[in-house]
Amino acid sequence: MSYSDPDTTFQQPVFEEPHRGRAVARVVSGLLGLVLTPVAFGLVAAGGYREQTIVVEAFAARRDPLGIALVAAGAILLLLVAALGAWSSSGPLLGGLVWGVLPGVVALAMPEWGLRLLDVLPRGGLSFGVTSWLFSGALLAGGFLLVGAGLAATIARRRPAR
Repeated sequence: MSYSDPDTTFQQPVFEEPHRGRAVARVVSGLLGLVLTPVAFGLVAAGGYREQTIVVEAFAARRDPLGIALVAAGAILLLLVAALGAWSSSGPLLGGLVWGVLPGVVALAMPEWGLRLLDVLPRGGLSFGVTSWLFSGALLAGGFLLVGAGLAATIARRRPAR
């Protein structure tokens, strides 16, 4: 008896998972993206400004542990926002658009509006760091990276499994 008998066709049973709504994942991911992204950008900008200030003032390779910790914490938060895309792409998409792309485009296209945006921040290392990020294009680039992470997650989720 042969297992390749053409008269018998065997079909694998198809088990479908019950359809679960994605609304909760989208809302929570979107809210986390909107809350964590500015905190992350702020930490990286403020920590980077502290580091830059120490090096420029002393013309030495002295380190600022708090500045390094702020940069690391901000980078980890940005990683978490990008990783939210595995759950729902709304987190990195909203965070990147609202806190990176939109202010970056506004500041580069209309610098006076960019300066008005900065009036919301308290004066100090945070506002100086964000100013540097805003007008150098780093905030815009960071926003596009988050948007790209969200789009990549959406595309990967919609591709058929192989």
